[in-house]
Amino acid sequence: MIIATDMPEVAKCVISQCAYNADDACHARAITIGDGDDPDCDTFFDSNKHTHSGRTAGVGACKIEDCTHNRDFECTADSIQVGNRGSEANCLTYTTH
Repeated sequence: MIIATDMPEVAKCVISQCAYNADDACHARAITIGDGDDPDCDTFFDSNKHTHSGRTAGVGACKIEDCTHNRDFECTADSIQVGNRGSEANCLTYTTH
């Protein structure tokens, strides 16, 4: 069964070492943002092997309560971008109240 839902799109991801990244785009079905107080991409995992999926990822969940775009642990932004903040793969669309 395939479940269709409306989710914000991961418009760009520059974390090239992630298994879901191909051509600066995320191709996971959905990602989760949040690891404690950090807006990390919890779906990230380092791999030399990359997905061959043509789908565009959505944001399935957000665990960062103080983000402006978080409503009931779901992202309400139109789209997000994932990139490096220091050595972490972070949601660059994250903004606080």
